[in-house]
Formats: sequence, structure tokens, C-alpha cells
Amino acid sequence: MQHQTRFGLFLFCIGLPLGAGTSVFAQADGNSESRESAAAIGETLAFEIKLQTVLKHDDNRFLWFHPRVAAAPGLGQGRKPAVFMTLQKHLRTSDHYSGLYVMRSDDLGRTWSEPDLPPQLDWVKDGKVDVAVADVTPGWHAPTAKMLAVGAQVRYSAAGEQLEDQQRAHQTAYAVLEPKTGEWIRWQRLEMPAAEQFHFARSACAQWLVEPDGSILLPFYIGPDAHKPHSVTVVRCSFDGRRLEYRGHGNVMRLDVVRGLVEPSLVKFQGRYYLTLRNDLKGYVTVSDDGMDYRAIEPWAFGDGEELGSYNTQQHWLAHSEALFLVYTRRGAGNDHIMRHRAPLWIAQVDPRRLRVMRNTEKILVPERGATLGNFGAAPITKNESWVTVAEGVWNDEARRRGADGSLFVARVVWSKPNKDLSGN
Repeated sequence: MQHQTRFGLFLFCIGLPLGAGTSVFAQADGNSESRESAAAIGETLAFEIKLQTVLKHDDNRFLWFHPRVAAAPGLGQGRKPAVFMTLQKHLRTSDHYSGLYVMRSDDLGRTWSEPDLPPQLDWVKDGKVDVAVADVTPGWHAPTAKMLAVGAQVRYSAAGEQLEDQQRAHQTAYAVLEPKTGEWIRWQRLEMPAAEQFHFARSACAQWLVEPDGSILLPFYIGPDAHKPHSVTVVRCSFDGRRLEYRGHGNVMRLDVVRGLVEPSLVKFQGRYYLTLRNDLKGYVTVSDDGMDYRAIEPWAFGDGEELGSYNTQQHWLAHSEALFLVYTRRGAGNDHIMRHRAPLWIAQVDPRRLRVMRNTEKILVPERGATLGNFGAAPITKNESWVTVAEGVWNDEARRRGADGSLFVARVVWSKPNKDLSGN
């Protein structure tokens, strides 16, 4: 059943072109970077942001959470892409999620179907344990014309606690959609090598890539169990439209600080592979020429060297054929009242050579209204648009007093130039 979306606040953000001989990194505090760095970047890319409210829900039973979208080219109205959104109910206990719900739009977000829970994507009972798949990211696999959803297999007690009650309780699972029929193939587990380092192996809340040969690059966080600091690697898989299979993995990146490295996200921009990684104390970034072997990680920072201030939450990418962007949360925005400073949601262009965030391009993508915005998704939709999806985490009455109402937002980033990499959409 289709319903009209409710449109909320609209923000308009335009990237600024560079003037001849002007550094893009000049700051009000007098800090600046070299003109050589600015020249290596070229002009900043202009874009417009349109913020749309799709759903609202806030009661003592659940919040909508982890909304993420993927586009199936040519399957919507007038040969527009059909956009599928996956989302879950946060069941008001830490990291306790329902089965996977799905919404669909055939008119680029003007209307959406109601959230639907296909039986193939619901919890599975294993005795007294509920087995779910959480932290899901969907994506389009063009070689097979299938939608693939990838997330973390989780075992829950009746009270909603995550269990490590058997070996390899924390693994990665996937489900496959035949978009033309709307039928899902139920969750299957991605089988990993027998080595101890894969006893805990999650590709969760992760942006992943389809390579030209049809193989898939999935960023993982791994370890011997759920309690030791995690490490990150990128896994190459084959996919034939029904079965996802491990084929190899790259170098392992380690940081034995608090919980280590988790929830990595991957993007390809102008022939190179960029990986952003979560840590409890700060976010990290690295780059690769082949998608498998990455150089030493470094903390995210602005162009002047000041640390970005993003910590203990996700960062994700938006890639245009002419520019690379990071979406993130951070300290220092009058947001000390927000848990882990998880709002507002920012977007800024990245200097891909220096792996720095260009401070003067930073814009608010989704405003702060007292709720957290740390669990979000980012994806290309057409050659002209990319979308960031997030739902408000309303954890107390103070958030409600500040205006949060459990809204699920779609922030549409409308590019000023068509994206050449997405010309087929």
C-alpha cells in the first residue's frame, strides 16, 4: 500500500567554486593549507540538500532504526529506479532489533509502501534463542540484477541480550531479493575460513562494493570472540545471484584501543579504494590501490590538522565522479547534550590525496533536535542524486522537548553535475 510522504524541513547547501589563486582551506581563525593542496583538489562540487520525513514513530515499544536504501535501475515508474529501504525496529533494549522490514518507492521517494516484514527476513527460533540479522546494508548487484542485503547475525535472549552461547555466534548473513517478483531468498550465513581470527566476523553497518568482474568487496571487523579488540579487513566474495562465497581477504588492520576497529565502510573513487573505520575514541581512514591491501590507518582530521572529533559511531561515504564526501557526526557543534555527540549529521568534501576533511565545505545534512543520528546509511540513487537515511534515536523526554519525534529522514543530496559513474541509472 502506497502512502504520501510527509515533507519536513528543507535545507539548501551549495558548494563554493574556487577563485583563481585562492586556497579553499582558509579559515576564520587564520589557519590555512598550501595552494598546492587546493590545486590537487580542483573545484569543490556544488550540491543541494532536500530533507524529507518518511516515517515517525516514538513510543515505549520501538523506534525505527538503521534505515538504508539501494536503487534497482529501471524498475520504477517511467524507467526510474525502484528504491528499496531496509529498516528495523529498535526494541528499546540496547542493540535489540526486530526482523528486517522493507519499504519500496517507484517514484524517487514521493511515495513509499508501508514497512513490511517478509517472513524470510524475520527472526528464526533456535530453542529459546531468537536469531536475527541486524545492522543491514542493501546493495544492487548489476551483473545478476539482484538486490543483496548483508548484515550481522545476532543471537538474542528473551530479554534482548546478545549472546555468545556457541562458537561463531557472531557471523555475517545475507538475503537476496528478486526485484521483479518481490520475492526474498531467506537469510544464509557467509561461511568464513576456519582460522580463529574469524570466530567473530561481521560485515555490519558497512558500505560495500561490486567490482567490474561481479565480485563483491565486503569490509569486515573480525576477532577471536566478541570481547577482545576487533580488527578490520576487506573480504572478496563471489556472488552468482543466489550464493555469496568467500574468495580471499586483504591485510588485517589492528588498533588495540578499547574495542579496536569496527563498522568499516568502503567506497571507490577515481580508481582508488577508501576505507573509513570506527573506534571508540576517534574515527580513522585509509586508502588502497587494489581494494584489498591498505596503508596504515590515520585519524580523521580537518585540512589544518585539527582532529575531526568524530568518535564511537559510524562514518559513511558519498562518491561523485568528480568529488568524494564524508558523512559523519562530531564534537564541537554545541551538541554536548547529545549522547556521543551523535547529532547533527554533517557532510563535507574530502581531499582524497591528503585524506583530510575540507572544513570550509562542511554543511549540516540533518539537523540536531535532541535525538541521536549516529546509525545511518548513504547510497547513490541516480546520476543526479545520492541519499542519506537516518532515524532519530529518542531516548529521553529532553530529546522530545527539543523537538525530536522519532522521524525517519531521507536527506537527498542533489548534485549540480550529473554523476558519470552512475549514468546507467
